[in-house]
Amino acid sequence: MKLQIIGCSHHSASVDVRERIAFSPDQTRDALQQFQSRFPGSEAVLLSTCNRVEFYTAAEESHICPSHQDVVAFLAEYHGIDQSQLFDDLFERTGEDAIRHLFTVAASLDSMVVGEAQILSQVKQAYEMARLGNSTGVLTNQAFQAAIRVAKRVATETAINQKRVSIPSVAVGDYAHEFFETFDDKRVLVIGAGEMGEETLRYLMDLGTQDITIINRSMERAENLAARTGGRAVAWDQLDELLLAADMVISTTGATEPIVTVESFRPIARRRAERLLFILDLAVPRDFEPGVGDYSDVYLYSVDDLAKACEKNKRARAKEWPKAERLIEDETSRFMAELLHRSTGPTIRRLRQQAASIKEDELTRLLNKLNSVSDVDKAAISKAFDRVVNKLLHPPLESLRDEVEQGNHEGLLDAMKRLFQLRD
Repeated sequence: MKLQIIGCSHHSASVDVRERIAFSPDQTRDALQQFQSRFPGSEAVLLSTCNRVEFYTAAEESHICPSHQDVVAFLAEYHGIDQSQLFDDLFERTGEDAIRHLFTVAASLDSMVVGEAQILSQVKQAYEMARLGNSTGVLTNQAFQAAIRVAKRVATETAINQKRVSIPSVAVGDYAHEFFETFDDKRVLVIGAGEMGEETLRYLMDLGTQDITIINRSMERAENLAARTGGRAVAWDQLDELLLAADMVISTTGATEPIVTVESFRPIARRRAERLLFILDLAVPRDFEPGVGDYSDVYLYSVDDLAKACEKNKRARAKEWPKAERLIEDETSRFMAELLHRSTGPTIRRLRQQAASIKEDELTRLLNKLNSVSDVDKAAISKAFDRVVNKLLHPPLESLRDEVEQGNHEGLLDAMKRLFQLRD
């Protein structure tokens, strides 16, 4: 049995690295299919958000599960990157550490904004996509179902999620307010019609924003968001003109390449005549090339720029942190105990059944040879046989329990199957 995570997050890798290996929903489905073809019998779930890319793989037979090197090579090949450029930026978690990490991520304790609600939804979506694509199995199903349950416990039993703060709220509350005293006279352009763009827009609407334009490659999605927010939807080919008129831009598309480059923005900048432009590029990969922010009148912020404000959020929830961590630890220990019990239970039962069958055969043979044995003596002889069997089985089972607690039981389990000729 093997469960592992290979990936990176805002803790371990810059946005430059994360955007190079980010997956759109279509790419995620395609990558999982390719992964299954390359590593048949293995399980996989791929979680890709603006702050993390994590590949969860598992197999009930350890030798079937791809290695750390295999997963890194797959990620690099899929994105056309030399794996040597990725290896140092990717972390690895296995076994209990992998489960603990998954529970921590789902509960929003590993998020840039601790307590934000979006990550649990993203974990659910990643799991559901993998499940519908038939790339999950016994281990990943149990792990992700448990992670969702644990996240709900953290939300209800601690105050870590009270007054939830999301990346959009930090972006608006801590950054936009530094540039604009009021928002009712600002022209806001939303590029992309996803959840994060809508959430950011709603914070701005609460501050009085009225002039809202939404642009998306899918006109239907732009129109749907416009209907929900009172904005207006405009065709994608009007992007340059909209950038020319905007005071504030919120960009959250799923594009794999920048939609606004330094070169394409240059004529727009000249026509804007040094009017202030505030850009929140919340997409990963980024929608705006970083060089766009070099113009003196352009203030461009990406998700990594929000880290300082998010750290304040984390400190504000520090009192609830130990309680949430203890809950995660308890749930991790319980999950691993149940998982390991399920993995060793069948072998232990077969061993005990085999020993009981041998004992009964030998006891019957002995009693048939003895004459005039009372029922009391028969019971005493039977108990003696039971004690012998239990004493013989105690050392290997005790050793197996010790190995299970340390997470290194597979070698001993295989040895027991061979030594006692236990059949599956």
